[in-house]
Amino acid sequence: MFVDKTRIYIKAGDGGDGSVSFRREKYVPDGGPDGGDGGNGGNIIFIVDPNMKTLMDYKYKRKHIAKNGEMGGKNNRYGKSAKDLYIRVPAGTVIKDADNDIVLADLKKKSSQYIAARGGNGGKGNAKFATPTRQTPRFAKLGKKGEERNIELELKLIADVGLVGLPNVGKSTLLSIATAAKPKIADYHFTTLSPNLGVVELGDNRTFVMADIPGLIEGAHKGAGLGHGFLRHIERTRMIIHVLDISGVEGRDPLEDFKKINEELRLYSERLSSKIQVIACNKMDIPGSETNYKRVQSILSDEGYEVFPISGATKKGIRTLLDKVYNMLDEIVEEEIIEDVSEFIYYEDKDEKEYSIRIDENTFIIEGKFVERILASINIHDSESLKHFQKILIKKGIIDELRQKGIENGDTVKMNDHEFDYFD
Repeated sequence: MFVDKTRIYIKAGDGGDGSVSFRREKYVPDGGPDGGDGGNGGNIIFIVDPNMKTLMDYKYKRKHIAKNGEMGGKNNRYGKSAKDLYIRVPAGTVIKDADNDIVLADLKKKSSQYIAARGGNGGKGNAKFATPTRQTPRFAKLGKKGEERNIELELKLIADVGLVGLPNVGKSTLLSIATAAKPKIADYHFTTLSPNLGVVELGDNRTFVMADIPGLIEGAHKGAGLGHGFLRHIERTRMIIHVLDISGVEGRDPLEDFKKINEELRLYSERLSSKIQVIACNKMDIPGSETNYKRVQSILSDEGYEVFPISGATKKGIRTLLDKVYNMLDEIVEEEIIEDVSEFIYYEDKDEKEYSIRIDENTFIIEGKFVERILASINIHDSESLKHFQKILIKKGIIDELRQKGIENGDTVKMNDHEFDYFD
């Protein structure tokens, strides 16, 4: 199954908590603090796997969670940091923040990778909080939470040449003749339900990659038929082979077909309509095709297009077409940037700044992530720990903000289930 778009949830690992520990050795009754730091949580990293051609693996596995760092230990032992979690994707995968519709990365090369969610840092053990005046700290710092996101993955095939045209004009046949690809081919519309890639080998190390894009129909740019789902794949190509059924046996006018497809390309993206095109007039083996070919060749040549008569049935003219395409590719400068990657930073290290203060009568209520983290990292019943707690409130500007809000001596400050009397 070919899957080129899916949505997943990722969660980096949390940092391990710092340890609260004191030396306990024979003949050392009052040993100092020796709690170690916690390990870092694992990052989540997207990496290109050249052997992958589809996002099918992520159609069913939607949650990807990295492991947490280990908690610190006694004797100043650091907790072990968790390994990074690698998510393998095909070359050409665009990574988006699904909640904000922002492009985070465009992985086009074999060596490309992107850290999509960073693991939390490990918390500090109580040994790190010892000072000459605070020799027995009975608190440690918790590890930080790992980042989490909803991610949208979108695959855009990377090929030198894209085959476009209405259904049943012979694109799959041309691909199968020109390359080693073996697309399913049958005589009915919408034969190709997914894009196919193949390598054209012309000898003397002359090669290029060709993609067969499913047949487009009118309204494809709006999502009609299969068009909207696959138009994105043409964006990666450097040029286009526009395949026309020149026989007219189905009552279609090749010139009208040509105009319809180009209009769909233009409406979807100006970039697509500006790509270089050559015209492959297929089914020249069918009686009556010559008349149509002369008319099409005369009109489109005047518009600046290279027009080639070919037959998928007899293979006539295909080598001439491919040689010309190779020579043209040699002169086309490859576009380096397809997606504009946003500078938007989704996650910032501001866990300890997120709080709000509201007033309920004479009670000043402090809420938010900061409150949860700081209360979890202190021992509320230990005087040294409370002094450290007060210093953090001052350092973070909370005390100044309480004064600005009119707090007075004797007023109550509430943080979660804990209440304190305020005295300046």
